[in-house]
Amino acid sequence: MKLQIKVSDNIQLQLTALHHAEGLLQAVNENREHLSAFLPWVPNMQTVEDFENYIRNCQALIEEKKELSFVIFYNNAIVGRIGLHYMNLRDKNASIGYWLAKSAEGKGIIIQSCKAIIDYGFNELGLQRIEIKAATANQRSRAIPLKLGFTEEGILRQAELVKGEFLDIVLFSMLKNEWNKTTR
Repeated sequence: MKLQIKVSDNIQLQLTALHHAEGLLQAVNENREHLSAFLPWVPNMQTVEDFENYIRNCQALIEEKKELSFVIFYNNAIVGRIGLHYMNLRDKNASIGYWLAKSAEGKGIIIQSCKAIIDYGFNELGLQRIEIKAATANQRSRAIPLKLGFTEEGILRQAELVKGEFLDIVLFSMLKNEWNKTTR
């Protein structure tokens, strides 16, 4: 499966593939401290082989229609990832996850990429509900669903273990009919 989404002249989403492994490792290595504050998987990604194994797992989930994950390119450079995860096509819901290199923050890359993924999820996959979760302390990540008009549903207490500490997670959601109203 080869899927690309042109978000803007500078932003492109490419379906996660093995040839992205080296670029993803480089992006993580350059942002290891920044990313590890809220992402539990960062310490596990130390080599190109680690990313290749991870990508193979992503590809299997894509084949099973349980995930649709993309590498984010900004000005032709890998700056992060975004995707629809935990897809449940029977119940028509999924969760958006994303990360971005520190140098790419503040350019609207995640907001624009989220809009493209949300449109794809609702209009192409027929989803009814999309969630975004963020650590309560991660103000930048929490701002994304709020800017997009998501509803804050509540706090999942001590829901994620990061660097030996349990973090509280805020749950946000958007329903298809709500999205259609906000995008008019």
